[in-house]
Amino acid sequence: MTLFQHWTRPPLRRIYFISPVIGLLVVYFLFFFDKAVFTPAIVVSPISPQQEPLSPLPGIEDVLVILKTGVTEALEKVPVHFQTTLKFIPNYVLFSDFEEEINGTQVHDVLRSVNETIKRTNPDFDLYNRVHELGRSGLSQDDLSRVPNTAFGMPDNPGWKLDKWKFLPMIDEALRVRDDAKWYVFMEADTYYIWPNLLQWLAKFDPSKPYYLGNPTQIGSVIFGHGGSGFVLSREAMRRASERRAEDIDGWDRYTAAEWAGDCVLGKLLLDAGVPLLWSWPMLQSNPPGEFDHFSEAFAKKPWCFPPVTYHHVTPENIQELAKFDRGFFQNNSVILHRDVFRHLVHPHLKPLQDNWDNGSGEEEVTESPTSCRELCESKDECLQYSYEPGKCRISKTVKRGVEKAGVTSGWMTDRIDAIVKELGSCGTPQWILP
Repeated sequence: MTLFQHWTRPPLRRIYFISPVIGLLVVYFLFFFDKAVFTPAIVVSPISPQQEPLSPLPGIEDVLVILKTGVTEALEKVPVHFQTTLKFIPNYVLFSDFEEEINGTQVHDVLRSVNETIKRTNPDFDLYNRVHELGRSGLSQDDLSRVPNTAFGMPDNPGWKLDKWKFLPMIDEALRVRDDAKWYVFMEADTYYIWPNLLQWLAKFDPSKPYYLGNPTQIGSVIFGHGGSGFVLSREAMRRASERRAEDIDGWDRYTAAEWAGDCVLGKLLLDAGVPLLWSWPMLQSNPPGEFDHFSEAFAKKPWCFPPVTYHHVTPENIQELAKFDRGFFQNNSVILHRDVFRHLVHPHLKPLQDNWDNGSGEEEVTESPTSCRELCESKDECLQYSYEPGKCRISKTVKRGVEKAGVTSGWMTDRIDAIVKELGSCGTPQWILP
């Protein structure tokens, strides 16, 4: 009887060198065996002396950081991390679907041990096979084009379809890099971590116990940590996940093939291994500061006095801004709260009127001008911001900084916003999410 439990397909979301080897024998193994036979350990170069941190990050030596990326995005999104997010991290590894060097740092093929038959026959691996045969010259314009991110992901994006296959192999490949870390911290190329906040948080947990920290997301009956928001696994959680998968690798490959979200597949594996998710919003969450609603409430929590640990969908410019802010702030403070991010990175940008800016207001009304749009917002007591483009007025009860966008005019009800900030007040002891 198979060790992999039978499953039914849930409904859609509403929500790793081959070593030098000897002649013809290795050719035989490589071409006639479905499983990858040789999987030598990955060697991670030590951090260079000039990258040593200006001040220590207590506990960082116990952490392995895993950055997952893909060939279609890596050159655009990864380099900024070497001078920001990863600059003072002693132990990290970069996993992708294509082995290469970026700025002198090795990027490893996390899919190297996936069943060769799957890689030859599953259309999800079309991109993988092309770049492994032709290198980056095998990329097409369709591979690199941007497609909208929908509630069902990006099914028309070849890199996105391949990405789901990385999550389970990533567990074993990370353990090959380092099997004695206390914590394994996973991020994507558009994720930013505030390391002092994370390390203070992890210090409150016992890594010998099975912990899975993530931003809760659900597909069918599976609740899992959203990959882009970043997630953290304790050493014991990693061990359990690896052992559970090893019981029936073929079964988990079939499960992966039938699903479209690799983070969901990993969540199911962890759940079956006895590692449920610790719901970690708003410490781990899925927006950049400018698109996060600091006045919101979810899962019976208000973000204001919680320390943010991750931001997602961050651009290289966002990452540079966050890195400058958090390193400056930690010169005189021990922890950053969502309140601090709002006060320093959001509030100073809120103006009665700003041209060529979209603050992400949502509720659409018909008005004739920015002035009439503002008047409409003023007439509604709960309206905190508005945006206008010809013929469309959008108003909102939330407050977001937003993004630059030509042809859109945005405004904020600054007096109302200041009143809410005053009511929320200062924070005493930071609120941490604990078991």
